[in-house]
Amino acid sequence: MHRKGTILFLPLAIGLLSCTGNNYHKGLKDYYATYFSMGVAITPQSLHTDEATLVASEFNSLTAENAMKMGPIHPTENDYFWKDADSIVAFAQRAKMNVRGHTLCWHNQAPGWLFVNVDGSTVSKEVLLQRLKEHITSVVSRYQGKIYAWDVVNEAISDREDDFYRDSPWYQICGEEYIAKAFEYAHAADPQALLFYNDYNEINPVKRKKIIQLVQQLQAAGVPIHGIGLQGHWSVFEPTYQQLDSTLSDFSKLNIPLQITELDVSIYPKEHARREATPTDGEAGFTPELKLKQDEAYKTYFKLFRKYKHVITSVTFWNISDRRSWLDNFPVRNRKDFPLLFDSNLKPKSAYIEVTNF
Repeated sequence: MHRKGTILFLPLAIGLLSCTGNNYHKGLKDYYATYFSMGVAITPQSLHTDEATLVASEFNSLTAENAMKMGPIHPTENDYFWKDADSIVAFAQRAKMNVRGHTLCWHNQAPGWLFVNVDGSTVSKEVLLQRLKEHITSVVSRYQGKIYAWDVVNEAISDREDDFYRDSPWYQICGEEYIAKAFEYAHAADPQALLFYNDYNEINPVKRKKIIQLVQQLQAAGVPIHGIGLQGHWSVFEPTYQQLDSTLSDFSKLNIPLQITELDVSIYPKEHARREATPTDGEAGFTPELKLKQDEAYKTYFKLFRKYKHVITSVTFWNISDRRSWLDNFPVRNRKDFPLLFDSNLKPKSAYIEVTNF
């Protein structure tokens, strides 16, 4: 581990596809060239497999699935682990792809040392904000000019109808002030980067209203917030056309860019509580009926994305293919999901046709 130094441009055992002559392959990025950028969340390990060629041919934007989150990149107070994040940025530059930074402040995957003193007691608000400033300044400065947008604060709004802010360690120690401060620190480190607030379950009208209220409060206070990230962890059962249309319509009225930041379409109804798989889960699998439902869901969602192309500037899939998804074993242990446009062999699924045939 090291704290300072130049970015490590690691050699990559891949061959990027040519876009000339007979080698040209029309990818998602080409179908949507006049609409919005098409991105994907990756791990450094995937760049050393056959997935790398697929990534370079289909997409024009990258997000680090985990490598830039607080815990992985800043595990202890005096050490930063740059290698994995550096390799993703290096790949993007080689392939002439944009990079979205994810994420500068989150209640999950935040290292425990942030919130405690040497004796184990809880830090003061002043100490925690200073640590947040140092973290954001170090990370954003390192990639200045190489990352065009950052998810600055992630999931600060509560899912509880009666609570506004999530009761995270950030909120418990700093109150709501940490949100504005995070944006200010990021803007100071890279004034050219676009700064997003990112959250999930935005199709829920109650939570959606709170997200919009938060953004309006930040705007009114002069906080440098430039857009909203809608995660898009959906399923073949929701949102409906009407739910998503209403969601995008409400957010579009803020007149700032929207990005779909973490898109996947699970074949199962949405669940949030961890549990073990049951025989019913095992029998479900990826049936022909669910395949058709997924095709229709992707068709519907992208039809609406195109409708709102005046505000949507990017759509990012959360993982590359059904070979590996964060939804495997989550929230149901020992259950496989199939939420993406490419199958486990990296072949386009029928849902891919629905997304590109318009």
